[in-house]
Amino acid sequence: MTAVIFGVVVLLTATFAFLNGFRDVSTSVALAVRTRALTPSVAVLLAALFNFLGALLSATVVVAVSHTWIHLPEGDSGLSILLAGLASASAWGLLMWWRGIPASSTHALVGGLAGAGLASLAVGGAGVGGVDRSLMLQVGLPLLLSPVIAYVGAYLLVFPATWAARYTQPNVVNQRFRRSQAIAAGAVAFGHGLQDGQRIGAVLLLALFAGGYSDGDSIPLWVALFSAVMLTVGTLFGGWRISHTIGYKITRVDPLRGSVAQIYSALMLFLGAIALHLPLSTTHTVTSSVLGAGENQHFAVTNRKLVMQIFGLWILTPVAAAAGAFVVALALSPLAG
Repeated sequence: MTAVIFGVVVLLTATFAFLNGFRDVSTSVALAVRTRALTPSVAVLLAALFNFLGALLSATVVVAVSHTWIHLPEGDSGLSILLAGLASASAWGLLMWWRGIPASSTHALVGGLAGAGLASLAVGGAGVGGVDRSLMLQVGLPLLLSPVIAYVGAYLLVFPATWAARYTQPNVVNQRFRRSQAIAAGAVAFGHGLQDGQRIGAVLLLALFAGGYSDGDSIPLWVALFSAVMLTVGTLFGGWRISHTIGYKITRVDPLRGSVAQIYSALMLFLGAIALHLPLSTTHTVTSSVLGAGENQHFAVTNRKLVMQIFGLWILTPVAAAAGAFVVALALSPLAG
């Protein structure tokens, strides 16, 4: 039975990784397509390439991430917790894509694992160790801090950018910043691969450990390639519903402000993944940066009703994923037992 559950976990991890790339490609390409810096096809191909490279590079820290993230019980119990958490997180991500809402895959996954762990405890099984720390560091603090830092930083950076371009013709300014947006789109995709590749690889490493197939102290080559390939395949399919929300619905940005938002987002993702080892939601970071840059204009362009709806769903994401995983884990409890 362990081998069967492990196989299902791998399939669900593939689904989660595909949906992650499918939904989060919008964070890389939405603004570049909106300002006509890149065509949709070129933007997606660029995002796929840099997502792949970022996810491959993230494999160098997957072991450390898995050790400091959460601790699962061994055997069928641990695999069932992963199965329930992945199923709930994937279902929530698909629902948010259908509604065109940019939401965090990481927050859904951590919430799902927490809910599945509670269900395991409710039926007398072992819970998930370290989940309280993960909820604080991967959900709580980023949910509160990263959108604020992204919004304020992008808002303030518009001032020096517009000052530097004050004597330049508007068409020249737009042309130059469209070029920088093409570079920034690749940088955001690379940062997304760095961040989310870590989580996907860590899930597989935890599954291998729970199933007794690995000691968890090294990452097999297939895990790194699996994470990178599934993220890339999802990116190539491109979830344009969310791209339309970020690029057209929440606010309006010109090439200058779009470039500022993307460059600042990429820097935050790089700093979080490489220097601070801090998990940041690409969705939250880019969306908040777009809002910050878009707000720094002389006329109102932000759809505040939609923004409040998105913020509300960001808060609901870990709760909803936890509730769904709790139900799935209870249904799976006979197998785990």
